[in-house]
Amino acid sequence: MAHQRGIHFFVYMLRCSDGSYYVGHTDDLDTRVAQHQDGAFGGYTATRRPVVLVWSAEFASRDQAFLRERQVKRWGRAKKEALIRDDWGEIRRLGLGRDRPDRGPSNGEGPPR
Repeated sequence: MAHQRGIHFFVYMLRCSDGSYYVGHTDDLDTRVAQHQDGAFGGYTATRRPVVLVWSAEFASRDQAFLRERQVKRWGRAKKEALIRDDWGEIRRLGLGRDRPDRGPSNGEGPPR
């Protein structure tokens, strides 16, 4: 899928009122979070409101965002919380290499690009 000028895609993580996390992707982050917040999106978050946006990342294509969403959804709670804190050392300690589709920087500094 080609990147269209001015259109970006986001992967996001919400903390629900019961302490659980929800991960999704969208091309309009503000609208999607509002939909989760007011229950219009339905599904998992509808009965776990209010929700709080705790992490998001921007991607050039829907395919890239979808791949990252699927990756983060497989992660356990501790790894998701390390991502929220931007703690890449802890993410690596928790096994980043096993489920990371892109290898990113080889020097171990910072998030994947």
